[in-house]
Amino acid sequence: MVLGMSLATFTLVHVFISIIGIASGLIVMERLVRNRALGLSNTIFLLATIATSVTGFLFPFKGFTPALAFGVISLVILAVALFALYAGNLIGAWRWVYVATAVIALYLNVFVAVVQAFQKVGRLRALAPTQSEPPFALAQGAVLVLFVIFGIVALRRFRPPTA
Repeated sequence: MVLGMSLATFTLVHVFISIIGIASGLIVMERLVRNRALGLSNTIFLLATIATSVTGFLFPFKGFTPALAFGVISLVILAVALFALYAGNLIGAWRWVYVATAVIALYLNVFVAVVQAFQKVGRLRALAPTQSEPPFALAQGAVLVLFVIFGIVALRRFRPPTA
């Protein structure tokens, strides 16, 4: 039991929150690239991504795992993003700090989604049962390249309105 839910139910809630974070994060990335106001999707992205990391710590585990390390890194990055957004108001260097941390936070969420897909989806698991095989490396490499390109474009284009 986790938070009064069976482990299966809690896992579904965690996955649902993660999907919301990824979907809203993709909307935010599109808005950054197109230099649009971030809007409600940004708040949803930040809250869902924080909730994804926090709920990840509630799963039963033994010792410090790579998943826990990702959760810690994600929360630190999100703290910087929140500071850049709310204290720095995206002014000056805080603009690129926010863009970079938002892109990294979304990338980490997608990275974990790819890991989970290769662990849980039968056809993908067959392609890379130990996640050290070329199909897994290619998938994660493609995700990394896309996010690096996305981040560079967003950094060049996003200019929040001045007050």
